[in-house]
Amino acid sequence: MPELYDVAAIGNAIVDVIAPATDEFIAANGLDKGAMMLVDAQQSQALYAKMAPGMETSGGSAANTIAGLASFGGKGAFMGKVADDQLGGVFAHDMRAIGARFENAPLVGGPATAVSMINVTPDGQRTMCTYLGASVEFTDADVDQAVVEAAKIVYLEGYLFDAEAARRAFAKAAALAHGSGRMIALTLSDSFVVERHRGALLGFIENQVDLLFANEAEVTALFETDDFDVAVAALRERVTLAAVTRSEKGSVILSKGERLTVAAEPVEKVVDTTGAGDQYAAGFMFGLSRGRPLQQCGKLASLAAAEVISHYGPRPQVSLQDLAASRGY
Repeated sequence: MPELYDVAAIGNAIVDVIAPATDEFIAANGLDKGAMMLVDAQQSQALYAKMAPGMETSGGSAANTIAGLASFGGKGAFMGKVADDQLGGVFAHDMRAIGARFENAPLVGGPATAVSMINVTPDGQRTMCTYLGASVEFTDADVDQAVVEAAKIVYLEGYLFDAEAARRAFAKAAALAHGSGRMIALTLSDSFVVERHRGALLGFIENQVDLLFANEAEVTALFETDDFDVAVAALRERVTLAAVTRSEKGSVILSKGERLTVAAEPVEKVVDTTGAGDQYAAGFMFGLSRGRPLQQCGKLASLAAAEVISHYGPRPQVSLQDLAASRGY
């Protein structure tokens, strides 16, 4: 099977609504600042009515990563579920407009397309309330065998781990990928995902995952410790390759043979941290799929993360390919 894609991703297909908010607004609405919580359709609509004017953009963690990959000049595919409604059409159009393959049939007669209400406080922290809608209807039947077998890296979004049907889809994708000699990558997505599914995640990581993405809070939660080095040592025993982000402290890349530290790219002002981890993964996997050394993969990742936190929205606003070239990356 020829390699047609650098990365094929499976994740929640979500439209983001992003708006500025005060700390008082976060507290008054009982939100956990900086975290992601799941809401139902009624709660989502109620919060939307209270939010400040903002912007709507196609999102979803893994879909954002594919958008970043495309900005680097990479070839990506995305698998996820939208409804046969207006927002579903917007999402599909946006993915195809960036040059990514997105061919899953829309859901008819079920929940609406997923939407995430993202309130961004002046310090750049994003607080997300997500209605998963049609996205959780993704099943193993939606996994495109030909796409998985034609991708150098198959990237799985941890947020989707909440749905039992999606976990079966992950298992199918992993079996197909490894059967074709492809790499399986997983992002832990959020500490709440880890807390809810720690045992299942550890089993999946140990048995199926070749490359793991996590941030400091997620990896310490995974191993139930406050000590970052203890968590990293435990992780290193379980995966071939991992990249752990630490905000302004940069990131740590772990492989069987080494532990590398990559500095964070300087940012004049942090505007919105939405999508930082997604774009980090995009840069890292673009570099890895093109055979770049791990240190350079980390630099590309940090560059992409820095670009996205300098503006509102979870996807790049400039060409990451041009930005990397200007830095000699």
